[in-house]
Amino acid sequence: MSEPSVRKTYQEKLKPTPAQERELERVLWRCRTLYTTALEQRITLWRQRGVSLTRYSQEAELKALRADLPDYAAIHSHVLQDVLARLDKTYQAFFRRLANGEKPGFPRFHGRDRYNSFTYKEYGNGVRLDNGFLVLSKIGRMAVRWSRPIEGSIKTVTISKAADGWYVSCSCAEVPTQPLPLTGRETGIDVGVKVFLITADGELVETPRYYRTAERELKKAQQRISCRKKGSTRRKKAVQLCAKKHQHVRRQRMDFHHKTALALVREYDVIYVEAIQPANLSRRPAPVPDGNGGYLPNGASRKAGLNKSIHDAGWGHFLSILACTAAWAGKRVEAVHPAYTSQDCSGCGTRIHKSLSVRTHVCTNCGLVLDRDENAAKNILWRGQRLRGVPALAGAMNRESVGL
Repeated sequence: MSEPSVRKTYQEKLKPTPAQERELERVLWRCRTLYTTALEQRITLWRQRGVSLTRYSQEAELKALRADLPDYAAIHSHVLQDVLARLDKTYQAFFRRLANGEKPGFPRFHGRDRYNSFTYKEYGNGVRLDNGFLVLSKIGRMAVRWSRPIEGSIKTVTISKAADGWYVSCSCAEVPTQPLPLTGRETGIDVGVKVFLITADGELVETPRYYRTAERELKKAQQRISCRKKGSTRRKKAVQLCAKKHQHVRRQRMDFHHKTALALVREYDVIYVEAIQPANLSRRPAPVPDGNGGYLPNGASRKAGLNKSIHDAGWGHFLSILACTAAWAGKRVEAVHPAYTSQDCSGCGTRIHKSLSVRTHVCTNCGLVLDRDENAAKNILWRGQRLRGVPALAGAMNRESVGL
C-alpha cells in the first residue's frame, strides 16, 4: 500500500542578475499584452458576430503570432499557452457565477500592476533545476535562495514578481505526508473579531490586529504617493515603499495563521469549523431608496469598521491553511452548517435569540451562563460529532472530547 501524499507548492526567492531581471520584466509585459489582446478578441467577436472563441482556437493562432512577432518567438510556447488558459479560466468562472445567480464579475483587462506572474506548465520542458540553479528557457540560469529541500515530483513552475523581488513557486505532486502523533481529542472552533478564535474547551487565541496596528503607517505611505508627481522617480519609490509595507502586514498575518493552525493540529485529531463565507459577511449593505430620489440610512458607515476587522482577521485564509495543515499531518478538519450556532444553547439546545452586541449566552431554560463564542464552539463540536455518527443526545450532554 502506497504512503499517503499531498500536492504542495514550494516558494523560494530568486536572485536574478540585472540583465535577467530586465528579461523577466519583458516576458511579464508580453504575457500581459497577450492576455489583454486575447480578451479584446473574444469581446469583439462576440459583439460583432456572436461568435464565442475557445481557449484552443486562440492557442492555434500562437504559431502564426510567434512567426510574425520576434518578441513572442523569444518566449517559450508553454508560457504563452498558460496565459490563454488563465483567460479561459476567468471566463469559466464568470459563466459559473452567472448560472448560480451570483454577482458575475466579467473578465477585466489587466494593468501593469495587476499581472505579476507567468507559468511553465510542464517541468523539464522550458524549465529545470540544475545543481541548485533555476534554468529558464531563453532567459538563463538563475540563482535561488533555497530555504528547504523540495520533495515529490515537480509538475509546474511559476515565476512571480512581488514588492521585494522575484520568486519561483514549484508545484509538486506525491509529496509524502508527515503524520503527527494522535491525541484522541477533537474540538470545535468559532472564529470572531473580539478574539480570533475560541475552542470548545474555552481556550482563546487573541486577534493580533496587524492591519489595525500598521494602519497609520500605511495611511502615511499612501499620502506620500499622492504628493508625488505622476510618472516621476520619487512616486515610483513611494509606491514601492507602500507595497512593501502592505507585504509586511500580509506576511505577519500569514505567519500567525500558520502557527495557530499548527498548534491546533498538534493538540486535536479532528477539528470542526463553521462553513462560513467571509466575503458574504463583509459585504457592503445594499442601498435603501426613500422613494424621493434619495436613500435612507442603511448602516454602511457602521458596518465599514466591522468589515475592516473581518478582513484584518483573514478567516477564509486561516481556514484554508488549517485544512491543508491537517491533511499534511494526517488529521482532519470538518465543516458544519453555521446556522444558529450562537443562538442555540450548548447545554439543552434551547434557541435563545440575541443580537450581535450581546456577548454572553444566558439560557432561560437550563440556566447555563457562558461566553457567546464558547457556546458557539461547543455547538459546532456537537454538530460535527452528530455528523460523524455520535448520537445527538450523547453528543449534546457529553462535556468530554470524544476519543477516536
